[in-house]
Amino acid sequence: MSIDKYKKEIGMMNLEKLIETREAISNKKFPIPDKELLHRFEQLYTGAVNDVLREFCFLDQALPGRIKPLREYQTFAGIAFTVKSSPNVQIKGEMEYRSQMLDEMHEDAFVIWDTSRDDKATLWGGVMTATAKSKKVKAACIDGGIRDTHQILEADFPVFYEYRISNGSLARCQITHYQIPVKIGDVTVRPGDVVLGDIDGVLVVPRDIAYDVLIRAEEIKENEKMIYEWVKGGHSIDEIVKKGGYF
Repeated sequence: MSIDKYKKEIGMMNLEKLIETREAISNKKFPIPDKELLHRFEQLYTGAVNDVLREFCFLDQALPGRIKPLREYQTFAGIAFTVKSSPNVQIKGEMEYRSQMLDEMHEDAFVIWDTSRDDKATLWGGVMTATAKSKKVKAACIDGGIRDTHQILEADFPVFYEYRISNGSLARCQITHYQIPVKIGDVTVRPGDVVLGDIDGVLVVPRDIAYDVLIRAEEIKENEKMIYEWVKGGHSIDEIVKKGGYF
């Protein structure tokens, strides 16, 4: 075997494994309808679900604390629809690609927008909000800037974001990909994952374990009801712990 052929075969083998690990997107079907699963997640809160993810050995599923809710939301749950953009002076082709992306944005999507840590432009505003709402999108999380805040608030559409600024995106930032795995902070988000957002931020539940996480989180919710009753009933800390309670 020639050295070039050997290098090619070794390189292909390693690259295929890397691609499989980094770019895999699960198509696993839930045992219940998607809408039912999302509705049941919305009866929970990110803290409880995050505790369950820890039990499943997933410790880095909360998006960075720099991303905050525009309002003090109760829980919203949706299916991840990912968008990737980056700072760019180029304008040509941007509107066409953006239109294509919006056409494919689906009902019950939770938009996760990786801006490549852009700190100059806004990627979400009033028109994007109106469009998303008309398509029955659940929420949007922008790791970067938003604007037209009054319009977003009037639309009563859940948005999570890092900063506000009046700068638009054209000639400042360009969409490069959508519906691919993206990484925000320590969290890899894949299209089809379950995403929750509430007053405490945004949490990503990998699709392959989402149903199992839901069942366990519902158990924890019921357990916490008992713990609160024990506390209200004047039980001591020791008594509560002996009964299986926690703090």
